[in-house]
Amino acid sequence: MTQSVVVQVGQCGNQVGCRFWDLALREHAAVNKKGIYDEALSSFFRNVDIRSGGDGPGIYKGKICSLKARALLIDMEEGVVNEILQGPLRDVFDSKQLITDVSGSGNNWAVGHKLYGCQYRENIVEKLRKTAEHCDCLQCFFIIHSMGGGTGSGLGTFVLNLLEDEFPEVYRFVTSVYPSGEDDVITSPYNSVLAMKELNEHADCVLPVENESLFDIVNKINQMINSGKLGSTVKQNSLVTSSAGSVKTLQEKPFDAMNNIVANLLLNLTSSARFEGSLNMDLNEISMNLVPFPRLHYLVSSLTPLYTLADVNVPSRRLDQMFSDAFSRDHQLIQADPKHSLYLACALLVRGNVQVSDLRRNIERLKPSLHFVSWNQEGWKTGLCSVPPVGHSHSLLALANNTCVKPTFTELKERFMKLYKKKAHLHHYLQIDGMEPSCFSEAVSSLSDLIEEYNELDATKGGPRTDPSRLKIAV
Repeated sequence: MTQSVVVQVGQCGNQVGCRFWDLALREHAAVNKKGIYDEALSSFFRNVDIRSGGDGPGIYKGKICSLKARALLIDMEEGVVNEILQGPLRDVFDSKQLITDVSGSGNNWAVGHKLYGCQYRENIVEKLRKTAEHCDCLQCFFIIHSMGGGTGSGLGTFVLNLLEDEFPEVYRFVTSVYPSGEDDVITSPYNSVLAMKELNEHADCVLPVENESLFDIVNKINQMINSGKLGSTVKQNSLVTSSAGSVKTLQEKPFDAMNNIVANLLLNLTSSARFEGSLNMDLNEISMNLVPFPRLHYLVSSLTPLYTLADVNVPSRRLDQMFSDAFSRDHQLIQADPKHSLYLACALLVRGNVQVSDLRRNIERLKPSLHFVSWNQEGWKTGLCSVPPVGHSHSLLALANNTCVKPTFTELKERFMKLYKKKAHLHHYLQIDGMEPSCFSEAVSSLSDLIEEYNELDATKGGPRTDPSRLKIAV
């Protein structure tokens, strides 16, 4: 069994991380009735004997003493981390897993990346090594951060670089929350484009998530529940967006519902690594099968079902609907329509009581309506995990390497150029040591190259499907 470490950076990263750990504990509690520390729990949690302070081999397969998350919490403001430490999850983290400052990054990528990066480098490396030492077989680092702020984008991508230097063999999955066009941070286009260059160069897989999409999904679920459109089939509290049934919090915060969606994405992504299934999919297989070109590692994710159904016996018609939904634009976690763009590859991670035959049937049914690149017509990767999410009989996470991410990047570049042409707010960045004007030109150039690569692929869409020529063997 392999282990993964979650590195949550900045306000957004820590709030999403907090929801992830809460939901993960709930998921394991639903399966692990006897309170035994098993392989599934060991993938994200250590079992620490508080009396001896260790988690030696003797503790394995025994009773749960005290679970500690395999995580590092970093924020240059104390607010969110302090809130977590005073909340219901306080026992899951200890002070050795935290790095905080008091002043924040002032929505400035350069402060997070150049200033705090240098200042906290040794401390971050030491804590990452300590966390890694507690793993028998460390497979993956998950970084959760936002692109628009200063700490998440700047220090988050600095940590990504550190991970590549210190642990080159360990996969780096990044969940990046992209700002919407109406973002209240005026400098978010600068921060996002500067961070994009780092993601292009140092991540193995990036799961982009847009605030706007999350907001739309939450609204749709609320409308559906309130309109009574689906009658008694929908539970009042959707477990995808609501924390109902979890450790009781005083009241839900405005972003909790949106953060829950991202947390569910991570839970479904790691389900095969944590639980048994008839067709397990390792995290390294996602990178191996879905990323044909190193820079084109942005995977569009969609979750379904988005609401919690009251009935457990789901007819196959609804099962088929779940697969159809995964390819509709309403279920995407970014504002995109993969169905009308070009697929490089696609992964379907299914949880619950679903058969391999259901998977195959639905792939065959959907295949004719999807455009795959000519050299990867069979570019499907599938995983079946037998443990469904809490409150569902089954669920599906679709990960698409698809050119539909291009508009997100194009729009980001346009918003960047609006500010950059006027040199607006540049002096805030350039007064930080190590920040040169060339950082901006290189970042926008890196983004332009990425967009151009997607353009070149899009240009092949609809072309004749020719089989690549094979080597002729002389007889």
